[in-house]
Amino acid sequence: MSGGQARTLAQLGLAPTRGAQAKVTGLTIDSREVREGMLFAALPGTRVHGASFIEKALADGAAAILTDAEGARIARDALSGSDAALVVTEDARAALSCAAALWFGAQPETMVAVTGTNGKTSVASFARQIWLAMGHEAINVGTTGVEGSFAAPLAHTTPDAITLHKVLAEAARAGVSHAAMEASSHGLDQRRLDGVQLVAAGFTNFSQDHLDYHETFEAYFEAKAALFTRVLPEGGVAVINMDDPKGPQMAALAEGRGQDVLRVGRSEAAQLRLLDQRFNPTGQSLRFSWLGDVHQVDLPLIGGFQAENLLVAAGLVIGAGADAERVFQLLPEMETVRGRMQLAATRRNGAAVFVDFAHTPDAISTAIEALRPHVMGRLVAIIGAGGDRDTKKRPLMGQAAAAHADLVIVTDDNPRSEDPAAIREAVMEGCPDASNVGDRAEAILRGVAALGPGDALLVLGKGHETGQTIGSDVLPFDDAEQASVAVMALDAAEAGEGA
Repeated sequence: MSGGQARTLAQLGLAPTRGAQAKVTGLTIDSREVREGMLFAALPGTRVHGASFIEKALADGAAAILTDAEGARIARDALSGSDAALVVTEDARAALSCAAALWFGAQPETMVAVTGTNGKTSVASFARQIWLAMGHEAINVGTTGVEGSFAAPLAHTTPDAITLHKVLAEAARAGVSHAAMEASSHGLDQRRLDGVQLVAAGFTNFSQDHLDYHETFEAYFEAKAALFTRVLPEGGVAVINMDDPKGPQMAALAEGRGQDVLRVGRSEAAQLRLLDQRFNPTGQSLRFSWLGDVHQVDLPLIGGFQAENLLVAAGLVIGAGADAERVFQLLPEMETVRGRMQLAATRRNGAAVFVDFAHTPDAISTAIEALRPHVMGRLVAIIGAGGDRDTKKRPLMGQAAAAHADLVIVTDDNPRSEDPAAIREAVMEGCPDASNVGDRAEAILRGVAALGPGDALLVLGKGHETGQTIGSDVLPFDDAEQASVAVMALDAAEAGEGA
């Protein structure tokens, strides 16, 4: 990608291992995008090392190559026949992130990030909503793309470093002063956030997910913890949910780095402490204290866990310099994130259908338990597991749903390259009494049909997604839209029968 006029490697914080102090005209990690004078970053990958494409990049005019020792070894022959500058560094990903930050230059003046297995999107969105209500130009960056005062789609929760810094620079030049980012474990492990200038960072929770990538819980936690041990600088504010078992450990890591820790949760140690929650069919009331002073607010948010997310978001905004009392006044204005405990439709008999992104065992348990106080009758849950992802969590997802819902339907999520029936069978090992309905539209229709007065249906897994990935195809599918269609069709049919 081009960021304007050419820059020397030194201006990008890079020292050539071999060759001249080249001027580069752009940065890319995709050999297909290489143009004359660009720097090609050949990074290690999960399946193939980017060095496999160095020869093509040089043929297309790359003026410089950034890679690690393994990449230099792989492309030794291609490099030996070229006069392009070569930068070999121990951590090519980190070097690229810092180079991208220097290349694109601008970032929003006030930036925060949040990590955790669940809740990142809600926290980032709430922070953005608070800032907007305070009159700032603000965005959130993550799973739902870039939203707020500046909008753009993203392919990943935490995009690659070049895309990320390009988007941040474009947002800053469009007048955005405040940004809240989701920091995924993949993004942190691959150094995509290095170079982002954070003033505060948050931690929500930690449970099983992404073990197909990280392999062990320890490696997964270390990736999350890197937001505090590496990215957030000394003197930054770490906002930690102390209700999670990993909260105290994360707080200790942050304090060890010289960060100011703002503790959130029900713990007596919390400065921003949740004292009580009362639920109603359309939301909840919260009592909480800030440095000992008690506040009460009414929120139009479904799910008890949203209180934790909201307080982490408030902590981030306060940690970034906002007046606490002003922040608390604005909390009743918060709106749920699309696909996060979203009310999708209501049947004529009063039964409600909700859509949520929960796709881990812990998130499924949390979502169903959180909805229960809002529901007078039965709670029906639809679940499914994604293909080409952590296989160990599938029966655990089934167990979580069976333990907390009155009726469970197992269906397809995004099967990707796997056999959908095999995925469903793995989930059903944890909930053998569930219904097995492969077609997701039919599963939603059956779930809606099962609802009596006072009941609720919770469709889990895809949340805000508008497509279903089957093989290599992405077919249009929106859970909220499908639920609305099912409700209209069944209510119309029942009205006709009664006529």
